Amino acid sequence: MLTQKGFLLEFFKLASPFWHSEEKTKIRQLTLFLFVLTIFQIVIAVVITEWSADLFNALENRSMSGVLTQIGLIILIFVANIGVTVTHFNIKRTLQLDWRNWLTSRLIAQWMTEGRHYLVTHIQNPESAHDNPDGRIAEDVRIATESAIDLTHSLIFCLLLLISFTKILWTLSGKITLHLGVVEVPVYGHLVWLAMSYAAAASVIGWWIGRPLTDATNYRQNVEANFRFGLVNARENSLAIALVHGEKTEQHRCQHLFGDIITAWKSQTQATSHILMFTSGHSVLLMAFPILVSSPRFVLGSISLGGLMQSAQAFQQMAMALSWPVDNMAKIAEWRASVERVLSLVSALDKLEGEIEKRDPHHVRRTKTNAPFLWLRDLAIMRLDGMVCVEKMDMKIKAGERILVTGNAFTGSKFFKAIIGFWPWGEGEIELPPDDIVFVPPRPYLPMGTLRAAICYPLTVEEMNQVELEEKLSKVGLSELLKNLDTEDDWYLSLSREQQQRLGAVRLLLQHPKWILLQQAFDSLDSTDELEMLRLICRELPEATILTITHESRATGFFDRKITV
Repeated sequence: MLTQKGFLLEFFKLASPFWHSEEKTKIRQLTLFLFVLTIFQIVIAVVITEWSADLFNALENRSMSGVLTQIGLIILIFVANIGVTVTHFNIKRTLQLDWRNWLTSRLIAQWMTEGRHYLVTHIQNPESAHDNPDGRIAEDVRIATESAIDLTHSLIFCLLLLISFTKILWTLSGKITLHLGVVEVPVYGHLVWLAMSYAAAASVIGWWIGRPLTDATNYRQNVEANFRFGLVNARENSLAIALVHGEKTEQHRCQHLFGDIITAWKSQTQATSHILMFTSGHSVLLMAFPILVSSPRFVLGSISLGGLMQSAQAFQQMAMALSWPVDNMAKIAEWRASVERVLSLVSALDKLEGEIEKRDPHHVRRTKTNAPFLWLRDLAIMRLDGMVCVEKMDMKIKAGERILVTGNAFTGSKFFKAIIGFWPWGEGEIELPPDDIVFVPPRPYLPMGTLRAAICYPLTVEEMNQVELEEKLSKVGLSELLKNLDTEDDWYLSLSREQQQRLGAVRLLLQHPKWILLQQAFDSLDSTDELEMLRLICRELPEATILTITHESRATGFFDRKITV
């Protein structure tokens, strides 16, 4: 966990670019307007205490005209307070949304680019966990931005409140004389010193009682995110679970994840209950204490009833301003936990980007050339633990070649990922051809929406030739899906694995790539259909260079040579 100083510094680095972004003029104007409205809120609070003093003085003097005057004034204060409060609320919400939008866009752009979303899951750093990046972007960014503005506003409000009411309370305190035997000691502003002592004691006790809440809140946010991810994972693999009758196992797994939530909930409840025990007593005492300490002066006739009530209100306002840390302890804990989770994701993404850019000697170097071949120069591929799984390879793969990759399928997968830049762990260099390389995994990604859009992904429907699309569907044996092209569904769940792999072939044929990596792309098809799919690709894309990982022994006739990894 970051130290207090280090945490604030890291948060400043994360937040400050927002106020220097392209919308900085609008953002700064909103911030300034928010500050001005906060000052108006303080002015209204001061005016209310003065109004209260005048009202009680009028009541004490039994002055009906004085009471009627105060009724007219409270109507004006009422209207002004509503206008300031509502305007302040809307501007604050606008600023919160703008900041969240900016930070969310920045994180998504950094996370969802050039395979970073995949690579970051392989970074091992126990000191900076970055699991569930989706939850961090969706929920923690919201808390980090919204709570930061809420807490900053309340802190500035309390500081201005403290400045305003310290002066008022000092004036109302007057002078009291302490008789210490033969010595008389005059004390000026005794209510100010009492308020400061009261708030200091409350803050120290409150912080001591509330320290466990930060860890408890952070732990709960982590386990809540893990539970959500587990449910989403079960939903996405519902067919596979049903086919092997794994429902009981999934129930136990989900219950185990929810068991962590129960533990975290109890821990957070215990920590929060200690704070509530303190704050509930503190609120009652704060209401009565200033009246009790000022009542002797009223009884002796040193101050009026209005002065007594104004002194009590000023004491409460000053004590509440000084008690800001105690009153906001739970929110600060939640905010810090969320900020640290966002910072850990940013740190992981920055670390990944830095490793790639500085060309670490233990990372595979990839360069694009104009030469019509793929050159593997002293290429070695390592696992995350540093073990070499592919010894140094030095070979050229010419345009138009068809190559079978044999050996360990998992190692072959890392070999393909190294070529496309998604497995940088290793040594050596890969010189890439000028044309893009298309990687076809065992299961293509099919986003929710219309089937037509899912097939065309990542291109748009408008970029695809619709006649060609329908033609390719028929060629791969999916004519039955032609009627569903404009139907919206979650195709990852509604289509079988075989249908999904055939759709992967359709997508490949529509893109007309010149370099193709097939990683067990048709392993769910029977032997005859898999061979037919390979024939179709070779026939439709005769000039393409194809590297294939397959367990189909009869497929060797399609290839010019073989590479063993």
